[in-house]
Amino acid sequence: MTKPDKLTLPLSRDLLERLARFQEVELQDVEMDLGEVELDIGQSQGGANPALLSRMAFEFALIRDSASRMAQLLGGGFPAGYAPLQAMAPQALAPQPAAPARPTALIPAKVTIPKGDYVGSVVEVKLGATKAEGGTRSASYVIGGERAPAFYNFQSPPPHKPIIALDVFDWPEVRLSKAVKMHFEEVLHDTGEWARVCVEKYGAEMVNLHLLTIDPLIDNAPPSAAVKKVEEVLQAVDVPISIGGCGDPKKDLEVFTAISEKIEGERLLINSVTLDMDIEKSARLIKDHDNCVIAFTSMDVNKARELNRKLYDFVPKEQIIMDTTTAALGYGLDYAFTVMERCRLAALKGDPELNHPLSSGTTNAWAARESWMKMGPEFSPRELRGPIWETITGQTMLLAGVDYFMMMHPAAVNALKTMIDGLMKGERPADPADWVTLKVGG
Repeated sequence: MTKPDKLTLPLSRDLLERLARFQEVELQDVEMDLGEVELDIGQSQGGANPALLSRMAFEFALIRDSASRMAQLLGGGFPAGYAPLQAMAPQALAPQPAAPARPTALIPAKVTIPKGDYVGSVVEVKLGATKAEGGTRSASYVIGGERAPAFYNFQSPPPHKPIIALDVFDWPEVRLSKAVKMHFEEVLHDTGEWARVCVEKYGAEMVNLHLLTIDPLIDNAPPSAAVKKVEEVLQAVDVPISIGGCGDPKKDLEVFTAISEKIEGERLLINSVTLDMDIEKSARLIKDHDNCVIAFTSMDVNKARELNRKLYDFVPKEQIIMDTTTAALGYGLDYAFTVMERCRLAALKGDPELNHPLSSGTTNAWAARESWMKMGPEFSPRELRGPIWETITGQTMLLAGVDYFMMMHPAAVNALKTMIDGLMKGERPADPADWVTLKVGG
């Protein structure tokens, strides 16, 4: 098959417009003979870059020069008006700005601690009475009064230091961990001496006397016997005291009544009044004899609010302390912390039914069997494990806002007092213990 002859077709304007309608046209075996080519470089609003135009002219000159040299090699000559390339040196491009230096340090900025908006405050409660105040104690304590969360010293330092009381029992058969019992073994049968050891040897700021012998399931001691025990403790020590019952609502009310009527002016702390007691009789008893009371509930904010609301009908707020139950480390401590913190934050936000000082039965730490039971060597010695258990329980409650602690082990008391003193002063330990690698015992 013979190849068709070459067909010459002029590219008229009309033909190009027709081809443009197809957007894209592919031609095969086509040679295009172009005369002059004009490029229309549209200018932006800022105008064309002179350096860019100069560079383009230089590149086109290179193309022209190469084409002319090829024509000369093939027997042709230089076209008329040809100018040597060296006469058309390109204009130098404008220098590019230097890359910004990499930062070598952070931009300095001032950081401030945000302050909360707290419109409420905790009521103040006075415990104990000195001779000048109508009692016989060497000192009285005021707790409460906070206007910010626990130890927000940058906003509102606590006006009063939390108070620590050591537990004393009137029943020598009370079950105590060996780690605790070893410190009081010689005075278990003498309630007054037990209280004296707590104050004079171990630095208790108050004594929390538990009257277990009045329990109908133990000795069922009469209220008069309980009065004698309280008088014995008041003679042995000169610090304020708290009076705890046995947990029987009826018997506790009888005993609290007898004690309040026989012992006047000491501003005792009655521990405690609950929702299942005769609240009206209990509350009138507290008010008439100018004592204070712990309003004890389970870990439930609504129940705490309910009990407080019922007490308000008979008792001034300045005589009420709240206790929403302390669970031991590993046995619900996080929940106990949450409930107490919710109560405290609600008080600071202006809740008039929860703005009371908080009490913690930190002794409950010993209800956790891990605090006293025999375990593997990696958990030894248990004589130290138990106090640590109580210390952590107390420190956790301290940060929730607790104002009054009931504790048992002297070492735990000392550790918590040290922490309280440091927080009250805003101090930081100069040489904190390396607790990561610290080894205790053998």
